[in-house]
Amino acid sequence: MAHFNNPEGLEKSLRTIDEPFKVDVLVVDDGSEQRPNEEQLQKIYTNGRLIFDYLETNLGVGVAANRALQLAQEMDYELIARLDCGDFNHKGKYQRQLEYLDNNPDVKLLGTWARVLDDKGNFKHMLKHPCAYEQIKKKMYFNSMFLNPSVVFYTEILKTVGNYPYKYRRAAQDYAFFFKVIRQYKAENLPEVLIDYIIEPHSISTTKRRLQVKNRISIVLDNFYFGWYPVLGLFRGMLLYLFPRKATTFIKKYTKRN
Repeated sequence: MAHFNNPEGLEKSLRTIDEPFKVDVLVVDDGSEQRPNEEQLQKIYTNGRLIFDYLETNLGVGVAANRALQLAQEMDYELIARLDCGDFNHKGKYQRQLEYLDNNPDVKLLGTWARVLDDKGNFKHMLKHPCAYEQIKKKMYFNSMFLNPSVVFYTEILKTVGNYPYKYRRAAQDYAFFFKVIRQYKAENLPEVLIDYIIEPHSISTTKRRLQVKNRISIVLDNFYFGWYPVLGLFRGMLLYLFPRKATTFIKKYTKRN
């Protein structure tokens, strides 16, 4: 978990990790002014080890996430799960994902569906990305086909694909990472709603929308070939960059249907 000035969200997220086995949590603070209250959180979280690491200055969520990946590898963890501060796991989420991975050893990264809520807890919609690997590979050119805080993956894949690209450390680093993964490994989504994803006013997709869209265009170009999905995805990204969010709703709906 990467943390930046959101100790309340961190606490709420930790309280939702409810599994029949131990889950160790590594929190990397990205140079926050409001640091986590370690003593309080250690009392709250009892389902495994709670480990803290601190960056001296704010370097971006991608850098904080990479620091966590580095530490996880050094500690010889076989599996890594992502969770963002303020998002909520459903009970037994990791158990369901590990069961699927055990039964499908060719799958190396597994996301889930999500329930999307606003910052007041009001239901917005269900987020149901494609589940099949071949469909994911095609539609990745439109947008990320994985919800970053939902994924679980094998640590061993990092030896091949590397960590989150530093180039995109401020926005869309997960999109770039998932593209690298699906080029090398089979990755899927579990067709179950196992996480509540919270849309907050200060999220990157809101406060750094243009940077995020710009980075997504660059990532599509990094993985581009002449085909229907890459061309349409590039065109979609350019329109999203040029026009405000309200004017691009139709574009998103159209590309989703295709």
